[in-house]
Amino acid sequence: MYITCLDLEGVLVPEIWIAFSEATGIPELKKTTRDEPDYDKLMQYRIKILKEHGLGLKEIQDTIAKIDPLPGAKEFLDELRSCTQAIILSDTFEQFAAPLMKKLGLPTIFCNTLEVAANGEITGYKMRCEKSKYKTVKALQSCGFETIASGDSFNDLGMIQASKAGFLFRTTDQIKKDYPQYPAFTEYSELLAAIKKVIAE
Repeated sequence: MYITCLDLEGVLVPEIWIAFSEATGIPELKKTTRDEPDYDKLMQYRIKILKEHGLGLKEIQDTIAKIDPLPGAKEFLDELRSCTQAIILSDTFEQFAAPLMKKLGLPTIFCNTLEVAANGEITGYKMRCEKSKYKTVKALQSCGFETIASGDSFNDLGMIQASKAGFLFRTTDQIKKDYPQYPAFTEYSELLAAIKKVIAE
């Protein structure tokens, strides 16, 4: 039995931090896991900038409320879930993901949690576990599942490499160049066809 593990941002929904960067006019917040492989370093950088500008959870959630899934994402997910189980593995936070999950038809998501002060200031974050995408894929495999994985960033490579089949989706030219062994797609129809082919084999 297969489970397909998908990244969220950049694959099914726009990058939340990029959308927030554009909404606030703070270009430093455009940096994502495509640019910085060290997630803790990236989050500490983001928290510092938020503090400098007096921005907190509410302001980010106000931006997220206006974000819709990428065109075709819900339809892709609906069709995918009609032929295999699917889980979204994301390094985002439950305080960010909830409204987006409603727009995607409430798929299962495993993500992290923000630490938020009473005044709404984001003071830190709590990872579900270290190397969460990779460890989740290995845990699913230990339960007897075969995994298929797809994502766009450095932090997706662990789960892609550990899975029976892995695909890059709308990734950077650099990642495609560094990991040519993984098929890279830009259209949901291509990704869906590739997943279905693995399942059928």
